[in-house]
Amino acid sequence: MSQVIQYINAPTLIPPRGHYSHCVNSNGFVFISGQLPIDSTGQAKTKDPFKTQTELVLQNIDACLSAANITKANLVQVRVYIADMNDWQEFNQIYAAWIGDFRPARAVAGVAELHFNAALEIEATAVLG
Repeated sequence: MSQVIQYINAPTLIPPRGHYSHCVNSNGFVFISGQLPIDSTGQAKTKDPFKTQTELVLQNIDACLSAANITKANLVQVRVYIADMNDWQEFNQIYAAWIGDFRPARAVAGVAELHFNAALEIEATAVLG
């Protein structure tokens, strides 16, 4: 049985600079690549405050969801990588306001370093329909 794989790039985000897509749709799932605090012009906003970086990353996740024609209601898992776990409480408050009443499974991992020296990176999995 042949599987259909659809590669999706959000038109409001800078095209991927590497060998990946913003999202991949396969077998009823949408896999969203790790999103960093990079604006639509490709500028890494990693010197901005944690709150600003977090809001930008979540906007990028929203752009990916939109490009896949789904919403936060379709999220089944969110994985968060934070460079400084002292930012956890602030992240959780921003995330709670963004996610609303939806409760996808979530993992939060403290990491030593992220690309561009970002404060956080988020990847996610959603379902279609």
